Amino acid sequence: MALFATMASQKSEEFRLRSFRLRGERMTKAQAGAIDEHLGEYEIPLDRPIELSKIFPKDRYKEIVCEIGSGMGEASSQIAFENPESGYLAVEVHKPGIGALLIRANNLGIKNLRVINEDIYLVLRDYIPDSSFDAFHIFFPDPWPKRRQHKRRLLSPEFIETLAAKLKPGGRINVATDWQPYAKEIESNFASSKSFNGGVIQRPTWRPLTKFESKGLGKEHLVTDLQYFKN
Repeated sequence: MALFATMASQKSEEFRLRSFRLRGERMTKAQAGAIDEHLGEYEIPLDRPIELSKIFPKDRYKEIVCEIGSGMGEASSQIAFENPESGYLAVEVHKPGIGALLIRANNLGIKNLRVINEDIYLVLRDYIPDSSFDAFHIFFPDPWPKRRQHKRRLLSPEFIETLAAKLKPGGRINVATDWQPYAKEIESNFASSKSFNGGVIQRPTWRPLTKFESKGLGKEHLVTDLQYFKN
């Protein structure tokens, strides 16, 4: 029976709706080289529950922040570099993005950053204890614009409650999106949650302007920033 249960669990996981697109994992030589040379220094292995308090001890770090979907690492590396008193975990499912982030982290000499190359759903569900993070950063998640794709959007009511569980009391979530229908949906989903308070805010001065955002602004996309605090 245990074998069948395991197989059923694997089958369920295989068909779970993903909030990310499956892309070709083509890397540049520099990205591949950075992974070969530096991944061991920055990666948190998924071989046991993660004790973030040991990776980022309180006597050295005032808070622990997780960026979900760090992309090519522009925001993660700059924020970590400018805030050495905080510990940062970047979770990115696409390996070229991890390679790009490692290049930036190594060039800047960043020591307060760790990375995980995996689906955030699995990371939070299987490896992160509740009340582990002071903040989540979620910058420009895939908007899945087609109606039939909306169920794949990351910030669903269910995932918002998962984030609430992993946040410490008073913890915060910062979100940015340049897709206005998604911004409205995010507002609605958080408004329906009893776990958070907050809403639309002015663009934080500490959030870096990335190439992705600049490209959208060049197309006259309106960027919405939102901030929520755990009740």
